[in-house]
Amino acid sequence: MIASSSFTATSTAKLLHSSSATRNSNPFLGFTHKTPTKQSSSPPRRVLHLVLTASISRSSPPAAPPPSQPKTSMASETVPSPSMKLLFVEMGVGYDQHGQDITSAAMRACRDAISSNSIPAFRRGSIPGVTFNEMKLQIKLGVPRPLQNSLEIEKVKSVFPYGRILSIEVVDGGLICSSGVHVEEMGDKNDDCYIVNAAVYVGY
Repeated sequence: MIASSSFTATSTAKLLHSSSATRNSNPFLGFTHKTPTKQSSSPPRRVLHLVLTASISRSSPPAAPPPSQPKTSMASETVPSPSMKLLFVEMGVGYDQHGQDITSAAMRACRDAISSNSIPAFRRGSIPGVTFNEMKLQIKLGVPRPLQNSLEIEKVKSVFPYGRILSIEVVDGGLICSSGVHVEEMGDKNDDCYIVNAAVYVGY
């Protein structure tokens, strides 16, 4: 008798479950029951990404402007300029092994560029319609960037005995290296050796 009651209870539970499922899904009963799904309270990933990005943009300080470049040229145009009729180019290199004077190295570079050349064409009138007074120079110097603001342009210009200097352009170049010895008697502050490259453009 106990087994029969257990069988009856189990059968009744199955029947109620089957009836409930039929009511929920059978279209012939006039409705279809859908179990509501739980809505997520968190925003979609793309929206969350945009919100975080905007928040970071507002909280981040503005980017610092790039450091200003040192004024390295007295030229208003690139050397050599097409405004000058170029005849030839002289090139040299200068060193300052003791004393750490970048101007001395630049002057030696310019002397090296012009010291082994002779320019008779201007004095002899070899160029029709061009006189000696119309000789023009443009100079480009390669100087290590940390030393460019220490360069004395007027002293460099004094190296050239004649010719009208149109411009001197200073660009990154040259070299700072060790001379291998620190000689205090020669004005050394350290063992740095300064090297400058020079290109002298001659024309009219």
